[in-house]
Formats: sequence, C-alpha cells, structure tokens
Amino acid sequence: MLSRALLKKMLQVATRAAQESGRIQRRYYGKIRHLRFKGEIDPVTEVDLKCEEAIVKTIKRAFPGHSFLTEEGSVVAKTSPVGSEFRWVIDPLDGTANYIHGYPLFCTSIGLEYRGELVLGAVYEPNMDQMFFAAKGLGAYRNKKRIHVSPIDTLKKALLCTGFAYNVNQVEKNNIRNFGNFIKAAQAVRRDGVAAMDLCYVAWGRYEGFWELELWPWDVAAGMVIIQEAGGRLSRFDGSAVTMQDKQIVASNGLLHQDMVKILQHG
Repeated sequence: MLSRALLKKMLQVATRAAQESGRIQRRYYGKIRHLRFKGEIDPVTEVDLKCEEAIVKTIKRAFPGHSFLTEEGSVVAKTSPVGSEFRWVIDPLDGTANYIHGYPLFCTSIGLEYRGELVLGAVYEPNMDQMFFAAKGLGAYRNKKRIHVSPIDTLKKALLCTGFAYNVNQVEKNNIRNFGNFIKAAQAVRRDGVAAMDLCYVAWGRYEGFWELELWPWDVAAGMVIIQEAGGRLSRFDGSAVTMQDKQIVASNGLLHQDMVKILQHG
C-alpha cells in the first residue's frame, strides 16, 4: 500500500510534468512544421515528441527507477528501466488532430500504475489552464478544487460524449450505430476528439457519461483514476470490469450506467 505522502509527491511530479508539456503545446500552437501519419488519418507532430520527451525527463529526475508506457515511444522512454513496480502511462498530446487544425481543445494525460493497479492520474488542458488530478483514496480535483460527478439520473436530461477511432473506416464495430442510438435517447451527444478530457468532464459533472471503442491505455489511464475518485463508474460495454488494456470503455456518473450499458448492448 502506498503512503499518502508518496502519492502526493508523485502527484506533484505528474502535474509539474503535465504543465511543462502544456507550455510546449502553447509555444508551438499554430506553428506546426513537421507532420507525419502513423495511419491513414492518425497524425503525429514534432510537438507530440517534444512533449513526451519533456514529461519523461521530468519524471525520471524524480523517480529514476520507474518504467514508462508512452504513445510515441520516445528514445528517453525506451531507455528507461523495465520491470519496475511503477509504470507511468503517458499521452503527451491527446487531441493531435484538433491541435494541428487550430481547434483549441487538447491536453496531456499522465497516469501511474503500481503493481498493475492504476493509482494516480493528471490531465492538463492548457488553453483554459485546467489541471485535473486524482490519486487513489485522495479524491479528484480540478485546479485544487474537489470535483464530483453529476447528480442527473435521467438519460433524457443527460449530456453524453463519445469519439471515433482512427480506424473507423476499417472496422465493423465503429461506434456509428451507438452514436445514433444515444442521440435518440439522451438530451444531447458531443464529440470532442479528446478522450482524456471527456473522462475528466464526466468526473467534473459537465457530462453524465462517455463511451468509446478502440482506445489505448494512454488515452484512458489518468481519466479512469479521476472518474473513480470523483464518484463515477467505469465498465466495459457489457457492464463487466474494465482495465486500461480493454478496447472499449463506458464511464458515467453511476446513476445512468445501467441505462447506457443497455443501449450499448444493441450497438
């Protein structure tokens, strides 16, 4: 069991690393020079790489023996120790497509596993200077103010959010039918393109629920901790327990969870 003092120290390092990443994002916003694609519509920029390197270096200075799982797999992360009880799970720039188009919603997401259990998360959105963070047993916060999920208990009054994977044109289960079903069932549905922020907004009570397919561990690790510490609920589409390795997730305020799962069974 990790002590509160150690969790708080790790949170300080995580939030500091996320803020440094946000500074890099602001510095290069609207100035992208190099763009490549990992897939047909899956972009990566020099900013993704600069942010990842800065985050890993910041964490390594404080915890040199820890391991890393990063989206871009930077040289710094690859040369870090493996087999540690601690593993940091990092998305340096969630919302890269938004970023390159000048759409002002993107973030950095940093989660931490201890012996395979997610224990800490920090998500920083630089445009509105929003820092969401949580640690197991310590609650969830936005800019140092405690946050909780929404009390809305009727789907027709709920604002939901979702997303579509970069392989949406290549897979049969592409979330399009689910999207249509929820549009009919909920008050409204949004699609922001930043899964980490969507999870944080559920934790903050701005959304009542979120669901998505084909996400990676770095997309959800931090947000999963923040959701749980804010009093929310997480599962797979069938209502069973979910891990960050699963390729599907439902997050909610808990009150609407079974209603969301029921709709997803027909997707």
